[in-house]
Amino acid sequence: MKTLLLGAIFAAGLVSTSAFAQTASYEIMAPASPGGGWDQTARAMQNVMQEAKIAGDVQVVNVPGAGGTIGLAQFVSAKSGNPEALLVGGYVMVGAILTNNSPVSLDDVTPIARLTGETEAVVVPAASPFQTIGDLVTAMKADPGAVAIAGGSAGGTDHIAAGLIAQAAGVDPKLINYIAFSGGGEALAAILGQQVAAGISGYGEFESQIKAGTLRLLATTGDEKVPGTEAPTLKEAGLDVSLQNWRMVAAAPGISAEQQAAITADMEKLSKSPEWQAVLERNNWQDTFLAGDAFKTELAKNVTDTKAVLTAIGLVQQ
Repeated sequence: MKTLLLGAIFAAGLVSTSAFAQTASYEIMAPASPGGGWDQTARAMQNVMQEAKIAGDVQVVNVPGAGGTIGLAQFVSAKSGNPEALLVGGYVMVGAILTNNSPVSLDDVTPIARLTGETEAVVVPAASPFQTIGDLVTAMKADPGAVAIAGGSAGGTDHIAAGLIAQAAGVDPKLINYIAFSGGGEALAAILGQQVAAGISGYGEFESQIKAGTLRLLATTGDEKVPGTEAPTLKEAGLDVSLQNWRMVAAAPGISAEQQAAITADMEKLSKSPEWQAVLERNNWQDTFLAGDAFKTELAKNVTDTKAVLTAIGLVQQ
């Protein structure tokens, strides 16, 4: 009787079948500690996907360590064939896979899309004697080992940036005193606590402290200044370095073509939503959305280029 009644209601056009449709559910792994860029990205995705009704339930889990390769290995082994499992990654992970000789790589997951790009920032504590990027570089030239620089995992974007700055300044990148942290929160604490001389990370991770005056922004790594800031780009400061971090989302290995297409469609909805555009503006993230075969081709090129950079600055052996 109940079935007949529902059928009559649908036939009469009184209730849309979409009212009974169930949206997707996802678990997003951020392979780093809370507070860093991957965690920020995963939680922004969580909020937007629920606010924009792209998914009914979205959870975030953190699995930190080794530049994301611990989380990557866990994701590959535990989530194979699961269309509800997503992994946030990016440029940092590409470098970490190479420097850690990781037994798993991005070839072992299903790349879905590049989501964002972000300019890196070079900062010092407000009480630092270094007033400009030139002051920091002068100190590095005098004694590279005495200038401790905090950043994300070894071989990641922050480490590459530090090495390229040294190289551009005529300092042997192998001599820099780079201290790697698994999460942005830990690196920030070390910088604010003046346990290190300087720090490098995505601008968004430092923005609130820069605006509050507890950190001094010395330079940024993009081709243009970050809107609302006066600090020069590295190129403007005479250092031939241009670098942008990027973040991506991947799905589990072993999913079907139909499942991959459905996840990609959800990520496209995310990228076009007003809620996501607001997140990009708020965090000074660039919209670099790229999906499908175009993203896979670009990712392969990024892996090749990153290996060349890491080899040049001594982080990966030939």
